This record gives sequence, structure tokens and C-alpha cells, in this order.
Amino acid sequence: MAKVMNYTIGISLAAAILTGILFYTFHRGIYLTLAITFGTITYHLGIRLLVGLFYNLKMKNRADYKKNWYQIHPWETRIYRVLRVKRWKSKMPTYNPDLFSREKHSWDEIAQAMCQSEIVHETNLLLSFIPLLASIWFGAFAVFLITSICAAVFDLLFVMMQRYNRPRVLRLVEKQR
Repeated sequence: MAKVMNYTIGISLAAAILTGILFYTFHRGIYLTLAITFGTITYHLGIRLLVGLFYNLKMKNRADYKKNWYQIHPWETRIYRVLRVKRWKSKMPTYNPDLFSREKHSWDEIAQAMCQSEIVHETNLLLSFIPLLASIWFGAFAVFLITSICAAVFDLLFVMMQRYNRPRVLRLVEKQR
């Protein structure tokens, strides 16, 4: 997954620059549309990698899963049941599967990595709306809003997945002790 994201960011960035140059050279609207599209893709993927890197440098997968922020509320369990998280959680991609590998880490370490992953996705969820500022210069607020909402929902799915799985992992941590 890491390679796919890195390649996609690189290709999107190159395409944004190329179509931006084409727009300034030929003044065709299609080039501006493509430059904005590729730039937005670059932003949404790139910011996710930067936020992950930031939290990894700061936390090093050592989150305190006993803090209130990470505690699951009863109402969440009902939502996860209604949304059938159990059915789709295994189909979600993982940027770095080694962080959650039982062969490489204890259940305690996995629970900490899950908390860090949750914080990364919550931050990404908020940062998904920064492209709305681009609508000030380019217009098309609805397009930026739709892409921001889609990106935020994508991260919300990962937050739900981490919060759904963590109580199960914490039960294994307790058994291990």
C-alpha cells in the first residue's frame, strides 16, 4: 500500500505541475481543471503521509490507550453494529501491516499503534476540509466540498475500524498479563 500511495502522489504531483504549465501556456480551461484535480489528489494523499510521519516521529507508536480519548462509548458500539463494521473492516487497506503483525509485536504494542493510527486518521479527517479554501481562488465550492467530504469519510472509516477493534485487542492484552 505504501508504494501505491507514494507512486500515486508522485504521478499526481507531476501531472498537476504539467497541466498547470499547460494552462499558463495555452489558457485552456481543461488544463486548469486537470491541474486542480491532480493538485487536490496530491494534497489529500500527501497530507495523509505527512500527518502519519509527524505522529510517528512524535509518538513512535507509544500511545496511552487508557486515556479518555481512546475509550469506547456505549453509543459507538450500537453505531458499529448498525454500520456492520465487522463485515467490512477486514477489506480496508493498511498502509503498514507490520505495525499490526502479531508475529512482530505484542498485543500491547498493537493496541498502542492502533491508538496512534486513530489519531492520525482523526487529524486527516479535519485536514480534509482545507482544500475548501481553494474555492476562494478557483470557485467550484461544491466540487471542493464533495472531495473533502469523501476524503473525510474515508478517514472516518479507519477511525471506526480502529475503535471497533481496540476493545478486542485490549481483552487480549489483559489475558496476556
